[in-house]
Amino acid sequence: MKMPNFSARSRPNWRRLTLSFLLFVLIGAGVAWWWLQRDDSAAAQYRTAKIERGPLAATVSASGAVNPVTQISVGTQVSGQIRDLLVDFNSEVRAGQLIAQIDPETFEYRVRQAQADVDAARASVLTAQASLLASRAALSRSQVDATEAQRDLERKQSLVERQFIAQIEADRARALVNTTAELVKSAQAQVGVSEAQVQSARAIVAQREAQLSQARVDLSRTRITSPVDGIVIKRAVERGQTVAASLQAPELFVIARNLTDMQVDASIDESDVGRVRTGMRASFTVDAFPGQTFEGAVTQVRKAAQTVANVVTYVAVVQFANTGGRLLPGMTANVRVVTEQRESVLKVPNAALRVRIAGVEPAAPAASAAGGGGAPAGSGVGSKGSERTSSWHWLPQAQAQPAPGGGMANLRERLVAELQLNADQQARLDAVLTEMRPRFGALRDLPEEQRAAARDRLQAEMRQRISALLDAGQQRRYAELQAQAAAARPGGGAGAAPMPSAGAAAGGVAPAPGGRPEAALGAGARPGASTEPPRAAVTPAGASGSRDGAAKSAVAPATPAVPAAPGVAPAGTVAAVPAVGTEIPVPPGGVAPPLAGSSPQVETRNRLVAELKMDTAQAAKLDALYEAARPRFMALRDLPPEERPKARERISADIRAGIAALLSPAQQARYAVLVAEGASRQTTRGRIHLLGEDGKPRAYSVRLGITDGTMTELIVPPESPLAQFVKEGATVITGVIGGAGTAAQRPTAGPRLPF
Repeated sequence: MKMPNFSARSRPNWRRLTLSFLLFVLIGAGVAWWWLQRDDSAAAQYRTAKIERGPLAATVSASGAVNPVTQISVGTQVSGQIRDLLVDFNSEVRAGQLIAQIDPETFEYRVRQAQADVDAARASVLTAQASLLASRAALSRSQVDATEAQRDLERKQSLVERQFIAQIEADRARALVNTTAELVKSAQAQVGVSEAQVQSARAIVAQREAQLSQARVDLSRTRITSPVDGIVIKRAVERGQTVAASLQAPELFVIARNLTDMQVDASIDESDVGRVRTGMRASFTVDAFPGQTFEGAVTQVRKAAQTVANVVTYVAVVQFANTGGRLLPGMTANVRVVTEQRESVLKVPNAALRVRIAGVEPAAPAASAAGGGGAPAGSGVGSKGSERTSSWHWLPQAQAQPAPGGGMANLRERLVAELQLNADQQARLDAVLTEMRPRFGALRDLPEEQRAAARDRLQAEMRQRISALLDAGQQRRYAELQAQAAAARPGGGAGAAPMPSAGAAAGGVAPAPGGRPEAALGAGARPGASTEPPRAAVTPAGASGSRDGAAKSAVAPATPAVPAAPGVAPAGTVAAVPAVGTEIPVPPGGVAPPLAGSSPQVETRNRLVAELKMDTAQAAKLDALYEAARPRFMALRDLPPEERPKARERISADIRAGIAALLSPAQQARYAVLVAEGASRQTTRGRIHLLGEDGKPRAYSVRLGITDGTMTELIVPPESPLAQFVKEGATVITGVIGGAGTAAQRPTAGPRLPF
């Protein structure tokens, strides 16, 4: 049997298979190329803006009512029916002018009755006086009889001695003398009674006269007169209406003394009242004149709190000139009080502070410094571009997002990442943090002297509970984290409490003194317990003070080399303040040179030297003053927590007194202004993303100053490494459009914990 030959027919099949395979490879390569191109096209696109330089003002917004500076409520002290009504709304009145009349008939009758009572009382006085005269006459007669009886006794006693009469006659005469003496005493008592009756009658007369005067006063009070010159802005009665003055005088009219000088009583929230001071400039608008702004000034911040629906407010009085009487009493005013103002500062849109891009985090300052001319501080780490240099993936990589919620969320994120917690441990950690959060929040209700000790107890309990849910290896790593945080603090070591800040948790950067701590990693930095030189009135790096809702990070500056001058904010946090008094002359040898460094303390020292125009000798004394105070600050750690605030304030007061002692009068006046302005100034930490020349975003941790609700001040000292990147005209990202970065745009700032 002959086998069939398939070779001729198989050759075309193999060719088709080869062509199919090549076609499949080409299609696969095309799909791969398309996927990569799709990934590129799906990359995030950014909304951008420019960093600007210009004026900026921080304001406090409130609402209030327009009121006259002086308005008087006119009432009545007597009850009755309104007979005459002589003025109306908007009537101009003079002091003493009759404006209303209560029917006086009843009060006239009372006057007449009181007058009759006075007349009757006066007649009673005359009767009592006549009785007194009769009593005195009877007394005189008794005295005469007594005198005659005494002479008769003496005569008869003489006759008895001569035996001309019997002894019985003398005894009778003696008895008569005794009888007349008693009659004299009785007459004297009757005279006293008559005199008392006269006094009583006179008192009744005075009483009746007082009642008469009261009746006449009540009669006069039926005439309602204006107490001041002014304008009637309210009339609450009508003719014929009966008014009753029982427990309090009913309000009949309200008279405004002057509608040219008026004021706005603005209700300031308790969280803002600390920033409002007397003399601050204020502006307000009213609905009656849309588009028009009226100017005034804060003349008083009343200390009486007003609580409505558990909201505490304080009244700030804004006085203004009501030229032309355009504004009327009772109008609702929307007030803006300018608390701080800068003339020329770097400023960035608030939207830029809310941007978060996955995988783009600020680089640690130490890494950028070590790199020298390498990547700038804040360059993106683990971005999409860097991932592609090593490998590419068919599916987009999931990007870790910073967790919202402030210190607790950042703490959880770092613990999960550093300790490699499993799902069960994460759930138990969430339960611990959820339980501890309200307990930390309740610290604000404790007295200041008890808050530090209570915070220590809570933090120790939190660390113990977190450690309990870890295995042995994780516990060792957790202990290392606390030790690293302790070593990163100024004066760190065994005596320093391990407390990294929220920024340290996110980026591994040491916290600034006074920054907000993550409670479970340590027990240290808090008001009243820090051992480093304080910044009692210096702007604390990392304090939360911005009210624009922007997300803030807490990356800290380098360890300060010089303690900050208490009461003065670091350089860059405030624009030049108008000079007070005599202009400070430049010293003959020139102003002392600044110190190198960008820490807030060095900036403060350099600002003092520059603003006060200190010469070299004064600057040397200032540095010596700081150096002498450093051991005193370090000794605070040995004090009980409740004693540290007072001890720190004493040291700060000594520093301020020492600085004032080495200044001239002109410098002292300027220093007083700096201290007063620095007392209420705060800065915060934030993050911005700049768009590089290669089109990739780079993150930078920055210090933020004041905000007007739209723009926020960027505090970038000239000598700072950030100055070459964060500058006027730099392109800042304000939003992410599409792509993988969209999810990263969610704001990460949540409510900050109070510890």
